[in-house]
Amino acid sequence: MSSIILYFSRAGENYVSGAIRNLAKGNTEIAAEMIQKLTGADLFKIEPSVEYSYHYNECIEEARQDQKRDARPELAAYPQQLEGYDEIYLGYPNYWGTMPMPVFTLLDKMDFTGKTVRPFCTHEGSGMGRSLQDIKRLCKGAVVEEGLAICGAKVQTAETDIRKWLNKK
Repeated sequence: MSSIILYFSRAGENYVSGAIRNLAKGNTEIAAEMIQKLTGADLFKIEPSVEYSYHYNECIEEARQDQKRDARPELAAYPQQLEGYDEIYLGYPNYWGTMPMPVFTLLDKMDFTGKTVRPFCTHEGSGMGRSLQDIKRLCKGAVVEEGLAICGAKVQTAETDIRKWLNKK
């Protein structure tokens, strides 16, 4: 079974443990790299053509506006193809109760028929929100498995939880 990790992550100012902190690497990227280490899956970072602001408060307002408009921001690149992959790990931070809109863009453009999608989400208290329902709606023809919600503040020590989730297959 061939696997790929598709993930959206944002460095810069982030909300962590009740305060705004500057992160050199986003929490979801850290989790994605742990999954890659444990599975050997390929890795693809979902990046919008126009990045969200570095500043946390501006970023969350931009993300809120995108969601309000049901926007599909253009991406800087797309995976070449998903045909060779049976299993897709889909990672993202919880933005306003679901995935960031660039993830919606990717899910709208790709064919997930016959794939197994394993979502993982970083958050600071809101869990996966309604993202699983959104993924099931957008990934028609895919089997969407139980997701893993990882507290962003604890991502550095999440390898045990990630390993348990990976072994639930």
